[in-house]
Amino acid sequence: MSVKASASITEQQDDFARRLVADGHYPSLRAVVQRGLELVRAEIECEEFEQAALRAFLEERAKSPSISHEEGCRRVEATLKKKRRALGL
Repeated sequence: MSVKASASITEQQDDFARRLVADGHYPSLRAVVQRGLELVRAEIECEEFEQAALRAFLEERAKSPSISHEEGCRRVEATLKKKRRALGL
């Protein structure tokens, strides 16, 4: 389902978006804006996931000092890699 929305952009943003369409990167200005929003969404989801993973790591560290720093980092990195793959990043 589509929702019609209106937004103002700078002349530089408009020039850039129109150049992307003219160069054949996107079929329309609408497609440029939609892709931009999808990139912002993916970036924010990734940041939120990384923050949640860090909080979980810190909570686990606080409860169990038997986990080495290296092991904790390995676990966080493994979790982040898994999520990035799932998001296609």
